[in-house]
Amino acid sequence: MTVLELIEQGASRLEAAGVSYGHGTANAFDEAAWLVLWRLGLPLDALDEVSNRLVTQEEQAQVATLFESRISTRKPAAYLTREAWLQGVPFYVDERAIVPRSFIAELLMDGGFDYWLREDTSKVLDLCTGNGSLAVLAAMVFPEVTVVGADLSPDALAVARINVDKHGLAERITLVECDGLSKVEGPFDLILCNPPYVNSGSMATLPAEYQAEPALALAGGTDGMDFIRTLLRDAAAKMSPEAVLVLEIGNEREHFEAAFPTLEVFWLETSAGEDQVLLVTRDALAALS
Repeated sequence: MTVLELIEQGASRLEAAGVSYGHGTANAFDEAAWLVLWRLGLPLDALDEVSNRLVTQEEQAQVATLFESRISTRKPAAYLTREAWLQGVPFYVDERAIVPRSFIAELLMDGGFDYWLREDTSKVLDLCTGNGSLAVLAAMVFPEVTVVGADLSPDALAVARINVDKHGLAERITLVECDGLSKVEGPFDLILCNPPYVNSGSMATLPAEYQAEPALALAGGTDGMDFIRTLLRDAAAKMSPEAVLVLEIGNEREHFEAAFPTLEVFWLETSAGEDQVLLVTRDALAALS
């Protein structure tokens, strides 16, 4: 059996089992390729080069065990491999933190909100940092800035510490345990935030793969806006005069607009459309409060 045949076999198993995707892959074949290549110790981006490689019986058994674990536990593949990739950058992850998948990452890498930043932008906050991936990417994209990564969860911050150290950014990224903005010292020129925003109705119907993640990082209350209400109330006081806040809200635009009908925001285009991430200026936030 070849690597490609093993992947196709694995994809069929995943489809038959009805697993859910969305933690780095969007379909059974890509998920199967990730698991097979990782288990065999092959480069994740080199399928074409290794597709005809023969797989030994022992390797087939190892792969089968991994697929069984994926199906029986319904854990996202990233929790099984202990690695997730965001914009081509590898990050350690385990069950203590949500699997990184923020659309803010692509905006960072593509300059999607550079228009609103000043040339002297120097201090960035990644609020709800989770495993620290956005803090790391921000430090990579803006090599002159310092970054604070803040999270309520000490477990998530322990994972973030692994990633900050992994990428050699301990001198530029400070990690802070706090509830919202309570213990971070501004003023910040840019705040990034991928908060818990899933409304209670959606939380109740999430696939098992999402339920395997920390609920603290997902659940946003009845309309998904609980954390965001507090954030938007308090943010202006932590921002420099021309600062901006980039906020991810997933599929909750309707609830966001109902909660903040007078707030002027800019919706940013991502690969998922223009409803996932918004930008708001300090002046707009000050007017809201």
